[in-house]
Parts: sequence; structure tokens; C-alpha cells
Amino acid sequence: MKVEIWSDVVCPWCYIGKRRFESALAEFEHRDDVEVVWRSFQLDPSAPQSANTTVSEHLAGKLGISLKQAEAMNAHVSELAAQEGLDYHLENAKYSNTFDAHRLIHLAAKHGLQDVVKERLMKGYFTESAAVGDYETLIKLVSEAGVDADEARAVLASDTYANEVRADIQRARSFGISGVPFFAIDERYGISGAQPAEGIREVLEQAWADAHPLIKISAGGKESGVCEDDSCAV
Repeated sequence: MKVEIWSDVVCPWCYIGKRRFESALAEFEHRDDVEVVWRSFQLDPSAPQSANTTVSEHLAGKLGISLKQAEAMNAHVSELAAQEGLDYHLENAKYSNTFDAHRLIHLAAKHGLQDVVKERLMKGYFTESAAVGDYETLIKLVSEAGVDADEARAVLASDTYANEVRADIQRARSFGISGVPFFAIDERYGISGAQPAEGIREVLEQAWADAHPLIKISAGGKESGVCEDDSCAV
């Protein structure tokens, strides 16, 4: 079973959704048969490579609310993140463009390190206030996750994986995905948002059952010509 997850590195609900999905997967009987693929999505493609604007200031301007209201919203999502064992410091988060971070996540997939790199980038942004639009910061973070620093630097110096990032975003549009996180299971089931772990697990179980149906006895009246235990139906 294949689960594709569209998310952005700087999306607070995406990190929460990642933890909830991991909790759901840990309780899923067929977890060893699940392939997880992270797909690119940008909440703000127009974001600068780096900016002096705080996340709260950006949120206030985007939503047309006061800075105090934006800070309260960030505090609330930080409390929810803490319930999942995540340590958010959105008051220090550095508003950044994430296109290049997504390119490096594609590079990580080449080496079977996609999930660990995704985790390292999100922790860097939300917990350590890392500027995930800065090249040297990105190289440092992904190398800590196991990606060769020179290879990461070569990718960032080129347009490698740019088309893959754009293809992910375009595919999201074709599916009607307008917000993240979004979980697509075998391109048949979709889960929008950071739903509770129990709900995610139920969808995983339903998708598995539909993909692996049990053989059912055909209709047509009383069974005959079959033996069960020590008796036979005639």
C-alpha cells in the first residue's frame, strides 16, 4: 500500500500531521507493507529566500488580523504540537521560501533517506529556528540526516529536482488539493488535514481491506458439495 503525503516544511499542521500519521502507522497491522512517499507543496511560493519578517507578522498580514491575534494562533498550534511531543518556537521561526528544501527531500529519496531528512528539516525550522531557505543551513541539516554535503551543495547550485518539485505541486492541483497536510492512499483515499491518529488508522485499515478483499461465498441458496469438519453437505 502506498501513502503519498503532500506537506510543506514550514507548515505547523504538517509536522503535527506527521506525528499523528506515525502513531497511526505504528498501530497498523500491515505497517511493514506500507510505502510512504513525501510530496512537495508550497504554502507560499512567493516567499523570499530569507526575510526579516517573523512568522507572526506574516500571518497577521496574510489574514488581515492583529499581531497579537496571530501570536495567539501560533501559541495555540504550539500547544497542540506539544501534545504530539513536538517543541515549537514559532516566535523565533524564520519566514523562508521552501522550494530548495523540497529539492533536497527529493535528493534524499534517491538514498532512501526521505523521511529522516523531512524530519530533520521540520525540526530545524520549528524547534531550532533554522532558516530553511538558506543554502548553508540546508546543507548542514540534510548532512546531519545522512545526505552527502557535497552532493547537496551540487544540487542547490543547479536546478536538479526542480521539475520533480513542480510535478508534485501540479499533481496536487490535479487531485484538488488546496491545503496540507494531505494523505493519498493508493490514489483512492484522501485524508485532508492533521486528523487524529485513530481516524488515520481507520482509513488505512479500510484501504487495506478494499485492496485485499476476502473471498465470499456466492449467492444461490443452500451450500452443497462441500465438506466441513466431519460432515458433508449433499
